[in-house]
Amino acid sequence: MRISVIGCGYLGAVHAAAMASIGHEVVGIDVDPRKIEALGRGEAPIYEPGLPELLRSGVESGALRFSTDIAESAGSAVHFVTVGTPQLPGSDAADMRFVRAAFTELAPHLREGDVVAGKSTVPVGTATELEEIVQTAGATLAWNPEFLREGWAVQDTLDPDRIVVGVRSGPEGERAAGVLREAYWKALEKDTPFIITDFATAELVKVSANAFLATKISFINAMAEIAEATGADVTQLADALGHDVRIGRRFLGAGIGFGGGCLPKDIRAFAARAEELGLRDSVGFLREVDAINLRRRERAVQLVLEETRGAIVGTRVAVLGAAFKPHSDDVRDSPALDVAVRLHGLGARVVVTDPQAVPNARALHPQLTYATSRDEALRDADVIVIVTEWDEYRRQMSPDDVAALTDGRIIVDGRNCLDAELWRAAGWRYRGMGRP
Repeated sequence: MRISVIGCGYLGAVHAAAMASIGHEVVGIDVDPRKIEALGRGEAPIYEPGLPELLRSGVESGALRFSTDIAESAGSAVHFVTVGTPQLPGSDAADMRFVRAAFTELAPHLREGDVVAGKSTVPVGTATELEEIVQTAGATLAWNPEFLREGWAVQDTLDPDRIVVGVRSGPEGERAAGVLREAYWKALEKDTPFIITDFATAELVKVSANAFLATKISFINAMAEIAEATGADVTQLADALGHDVRIGRRFLGAGIGFGGGCLPKDIRAFAARAEELGLRDSVGFLREVDAINLRRRERAVQLVLEETRGAIVGTRVAVLGAAFKPHSDDVRDSPALDVAVRLHGLGARVVVTDPQAVPNARALHPQLTYATSRDEALRDADVIVIVTEWDEYRRQMSPDDVAALTDGRIIVDGRNCLDAELWRAAGWRYRGMGRP
């Protein structure tokens, strides 16, 4: 099948490479010539495990190519629209300019019978607005949300836990769903659930999933606040709760909260859309979810202040992590980088390190000092703050090894990823989030 992917950012690059890897002929389209040149050489624009190999394989085989000319999408049976929907400046709403522009520019190159599959995360009601653009060209619109986890995006594309397709009821919608079944043939061979819905439901599935996950994270962080006031241990609390099959342990890790390019802006956009629909109270809790999340960043800073007895000016603080999560170089709305910036603003001599995200962090916050290795950042540190749970901090860092690099004996575990008793037994002052 010939496929075009409109927008070659995080989602689009992964989707294009994955579709080519299962036998399709794919062209990726983007307005950024530097990005397209790099992709055309098989170079990934982001750090995502498994993506470089897929890109190189697709480009070398000829199954995958990239262009800045949207006219090259012509002749494709399916056009996946994967452009971003960032937060609108000065508002919580999603910025839909890029999605609308992509549909408008694609329309002249559509043929009768083509399927346009929107994958961008959009406010509910967007598909209905865009459908006329597609129908004018005789094509059919489907809404096919993505459910990628950064760091696992290749796996989630090739082996998803479900595929959701929103279409109009009737023969055209059925045909569009059938075409997308062909596009996802490899996943469907593994009996992946293929769920056909209407447009609104397909749009809501993605934002509802993100809202639920954000709520679960903020719930356990709210419990961490209670634990800190009462002497309880939130990690033990989460373990006990997780044994309830109705709740589960995943996403019950208390810490400095969530970030990245999806959850924060998506829950804000969801709340903004609900207000537009006159349903502010229906998702009003998302405002508190967001507020709890932001408070936990401040709490990590407070722990450093407590351990230094307020003498933060001139204190050397090693901040381990800059990406919003491990296995990623994404620093968008990163709580890790936010903590570093706040400590710097208080007068600390902050040194930030991260296995993958230092270049992106430096571009965003050049006022900070960066180290290219963990040990370089740790050397002579007065305080260590873990804010991204990379394995080299969580599993591959012992109290004795760190003690050989620094006379400081204070460690703030912003992700509750270390063995507290092990570090305390080695003479360290250990502070966790919601832990006694």
